[in-house]
Order: sequence, then structure tokens, then C-alpha cells
Amino acid sequence: MFEYIDSLSALNTNSPLLEKLQKIHAMLQVRFDSISRIAVALYDPKTDLLKTYLHSSGEDKPLNHYQALLHETPSLMDIVTTGKPRVVNDLSIFAEGEREHTRRIAAQGYGSSYTLPMYMNGSLFGFVFFDSYQKNVLNEEALHFLDVIGHLVSLLVMNEIAAVRTLVSTVQAARDMANLRDQETGAHIDRMSHFSRIIARELAPTYGFNDEFIEHVFLFSPLHDIGKIGIPDSILLKTGILTDAEFEIMKSHTLKGREIVDTILKGFALDGFEHIDMLRNIAEFHHETLDGKGYPHGLRGDAIPIEARIIAVADVFDALTSRRPYKPAWSNEQAFQNLLSLADIKLDRQCIEALLNNRAEVEVIQEKFKEDVFA
Repeated sequence: MFEYIDSLSALNTNSPLLEKLQKIHAMLQVRFDSISRIAVALYDPKTDLLKTYLHSSGEDKPLNHYQALLHETPSLMDIVTTGKPRVVNDLSIFAEGEREHTRRIAAQGYGSSYTLPMYMNGSLFGFVFFDSYQKNVLNEEALHFLDVIGHLVSLLVMNEIAAVRTLVSTVQAARDMANLRDQETGAHIDRMSHFSRIIARELAPTYGFNDEFIEHVFLFSPLHDIGKIGIPDSILLKTGILTDAEFEIMKSHTLKGREIVDTILKGFALDGFEHIDMLRNIAEFHHETLDGKGYPHGLRGDAIPIEARIIAVADVFDALTSRRPYKPAWSNEQAFQNLLSLADIKLDRQCIEALLNNRAEVEVIQEKFKEDVFA
């Protein structure tokens, strides 16, 4: 018997995913010190977007807060088409590349790269990238080791993201089974989730959000109104104006939402997941307003968590621009003007301007997730 230290024991802890990736990278560099960066990008099949998510390269951030359409990225599409990873021992072959991510990688000075696709149940989940500042270091021995590490990273990432997606899907199914219709169609959820992601991405430089934070805003935003499961249909589905008593009951959906979230997180054993407090904050605080006249706690200004302020703007914008039984859909211009009239009073001005600054992307999302005739 002799003492042995497991170099990857950190993977058994409840430490953040980024720390686990950094530990894996440190272990890898003991054997192959030429590998300078491990990065993960996630794929969204609904929008064909490939989105940066994690990286272990410290201060080197060539692709922070970046996204691209997969079908417009030929070299990665080749990986998907063939099902084989990509080995590039001299990245100068992409020197004339026109895509922004190609230019950024070249500007960072990387010399070689290995790209491994991630699949879950046969469907593309994203990619793992290994980059080196040196050329011609990806020999057979290194690639064999990188395959093992790449699949380990894939499993770690997919385990965490899949757990959150399962949580969201389960709750949404429960809403449907409870006949919770409200006005929140699936298209509304898709639109406001993507609007929330736009806002979070735009605010990232100001607030220091990393890509992981941005992705969790996107993942958790569909559950903002989960507490409405506990509101009687006579109030929830009422087409007329609510009485004061009915409105008090309606307002309780925020606290009910927090209670439901806590119960579900315990059941899914997700209490310790990084960013999980974001989900609690979104459910409980998305109806707080900057002037302190919101609910349930009357929080003011920056006391309202930024994720709740983001969701509030995304949700109000989509509600204004969507048709409802009691109103027609407003134009984007009308909705933006309304939001600006509420800036610094009810809603966060920076969040509103973040959406305003990305009108073209907003319109793409609206076209992609249009209501069908039965909405």
C-alpha cells in the first residue's frame, strides 16, 4: 500500500464547472504543456447558434461573449457532416479567413488547434477546443490523450447543462398538465429567453458577466412565472380587470415561485449548483420595480438582482409586442418608446438600451419564434 493523490479529485466536489475545467487543464499540462487553452461552445439547434460558454485560458479571452451561426462556419460544419474531429497543426491556413472568430483566434497567436464535437443521444451539443501557441504539436500521442480529456470535459458540461434543461422541461410540462395557459405560449418563452440573453450579453462588459452567467440567464428565464401554477384559474385566466383582492392573490405568484423552485431544486439535488441562486432571484424578484413600488418586497434600484431586472425588461417587451385577447400586438417602436418611458422609474435603463442596441437581432428572434394561428 502507498499513498497516491488523485489529480482529478476536484471533479468529485461541488466546485464550479469552470474550476473543474481549470483543474483538468492543469493536469493535462503536466503531460502536454503546449496546450494553452481548453474551451467549450454550446450549440442551440432552435436558432443554429454556436455560443461560447467556458474556457480555461485565464486572461486570454479571444472569444468572450461570442456567437455565430453554425451553418455559416464551414470548418465546423465539416466536423458535423463527417462526425470526425478536426486537427489543425498550422492555423496560418486560416490567415485569410473572413469570419470574426477566425480573425480573433489568429490575432491571439494560436499556432495549432484540435476540435472535438460533443454529442448527446446522437444530437450535436457543442464543441470542445484545445489550442496551442505552438505549431505541429498535435501528434498521435497527444491526440490520443486529448480525446480522453475532451470526452471527459464533454460529460462534465453535458451533465450540468442537461440537468438544468431537464429541470426546466419538467417544470414546463407540469405547467401544461396543470392546464396553466395564461398568455405564455411556447413561442413567448422562446422569445423572452433569447431577449434576456441579448440583454445579458450586452451588459457583460459593464457587470463582468462571463459566458456561463449569460447562458444561465437564458436557461433559467423560462421559469420566471412558475409560481402562477399556484394561482386559481378564476384569477389567472380572467379577461377583465382584477379586483384589489384578486390582484393581491396574483402577486403571491412570486413568493410561490420561490417556494416551488426551492422544492424542485432539493428534489433534483441541484441546491449547490453554481448560479442556482439566479433562478431563485428570477422567480421571486422579477416584478420588483426601481421605484420600490413593485412586489413582493418593494425593493429599490440596485437592491433588485440584475438577473431579475433583465428578465423584467425582456418579459414586458415581449408582452407588449404580442397579441393578447385584450389587445393587439404593438409595433417594436411603440414598445421601445413605452419601455423608455418607464426607464429609471420601473425598469432598468441599461437593460432597455441593451435591447434597443440589438434591434436587428430582436427582429430575427421574433421572425424565428412567431406565434402560430392557434397561439
